Amino acid sequence: MRRYSQRNSLSTLSEINITPLLDLAFVLLIIFMITTPLLENSMSLVIPSSGAASTPVNASQVQTISIDRNEAITLNNHVVDLDSLSTQLIQLKQANPDVAVVIRPDRELPVQKLVALMDALQRAEITKVGIATKVESK
Repeated sequence: MRRYSQRNSLSTLSEINITPLLDLAFVLLIIFMITTPLLENSMSLVIPSSGAASTPVNASQVQTISIDRNEAITLNNHVVDLDSLSTQLIQLKQANPDVAVVIRPDRELPVQKLVALMDALQRAEITKVGIATKVESK
C-alpha cells in the first residue's frame, strides 16, 4: 500500500536562503585575514639540497670577493671598486676558464649591492659562484 497523503508537501522551493552561506564566507574571510600575517612572520625556511654531486674545485682556482657594510669591495684582500673588479674578473676568466669565486657579504649589506656584484660576475661569464655563510648558533 502506498501512501499519498504527503504528496502536497513535496513542492519545490522557489527561494534559497543564502544568509547562512554569506555568514560562513565572511567568518572564513576574517579568519584568513587574521592568520595570514602571522604565517608570514613565522616562516621557517628549509634550504634545498641537491642529490647531484658537485664537481670538485681546485683550491688554487678559488678567488674571494668580500663586501663590508660600507660597500668596500676586496678581491683577494686587495681593495677595488666595482668597475675595476669587472675588468679583473674578465681577466681572471680569460686566464683560467675554470675560475671559481666565493662571495663574502656582510650581514648588513643591502641586497642591491650583492646583486650588482652578481651582475659583474655574470658579465665576466663566471659560473662557479658561491656565497660564504656561517652556521648560526642556537
